[in-house]
Amino acid sequence: MTTRLPVFRLPLLVLGAVLAAVLVLAGAPARAQNIVVMVNGDPITDFDIEQRSKLEQLTTQKTPGRQDVINVLIDDKIKLKEGKKYGVDPGASDIGQSYDGMAQRMRISPDQLTKSLESKGVRPETLKNRMRSEMVWTSLVRGRFKEKLIVGEKDVADKVREGGEEKLQVEGTEYKMQPIVLIVPRGSSAAFQETRLKEAEQYRSRVGSCEEANSLFRSTPNATIRDSVTKTTADLPEALRKVLDDTAIGHLTAPEVTKSGIEMVVLCSRKPTTIDTPKKREIREKMYTEKYEKTQRAYLDELRKAAMIEYRNH
Repeated sequence: MTTRLPVFRLPLLVLGAVLAAVLVLAGAPARAQNIVVMVNGDPITDFDIEQRSKLEQLTTQKTPGRQDVINVLIDDKIKLKEGKKYGVDPGASDIGQSYDGMAQRMRISPDQLTKSLESKGVRPETLKNRMRSEMVWTSLVRGRFKEKLIVGEKDVADKVREGGEEKLQVEGTEYKMQPIVLIVPRGSSAAFQETRLKEAEQYRSRVGSCEEANSLFRSTPNATIRDSVTKTTADLPEALRKVLDDTAIGHLTAPEVTKSGIEMVVLCSRKPTTIDTPKKREIREKMYTEKYEKTQRAYLDELRKAAMIEYRNH
């Protein structure tokens, strides 16, 4: 069994949380362009180092060492070059989505995130560059070392039992559902949104099965029904589980206003199943993270040895 963890999202989630909490760090960047290091022909300047230092200080509340920052920037250059070699090169829209997602998790708009960073002397491009290198690197490591990152079920079970626990699974519920969106264009009036909400309630009274939902929403203008997804108790937050448990099979959940428009879910099935215990999931995730960290470190060390790193003014 291959465990797929959103490794690159973890540091970004932490980063977003810390940025939201930090209020003190000021000063406009001095735009020094003195080249400090050349990495495979690509320069790292004093300004790059200053910017990354400010970002690290902002997110960790600690002043990083200059050489530590230089090493991180060197690693970024190496990762991005390796990514291009294998065709892993996120576009501006991918980075933009990641940036917008961070702002959303901080409960602010992307513009507010940009202004907040700039008020503390950090250009938004500095954060986006960090996001780009993390996205590229995670994709590379997972893609190239997929087999090496597999966590065996027997290994997980043995580790669980080492802790004195015999139970590996518990009873849970499996939900099969299809998300539905009634599109509300950006900038629409509150009255239009209210109209769509009323439409959603009318659809709820008409739909009694997944088949009916598919037939209805695939032919309804400005509405879309997505492919079905199957989730278990372990995958869903408690609030959503309660909503699904209270929804009759074949019916729609209450409409909710989101960035995309008015969203609902049609519940296609709900049945008992067995799921891993929290302890087993925790151990599997830890084992995967350990494998990932060991693999990515060895990979990066290998690339660093082959890289042309030339210090200029240090």
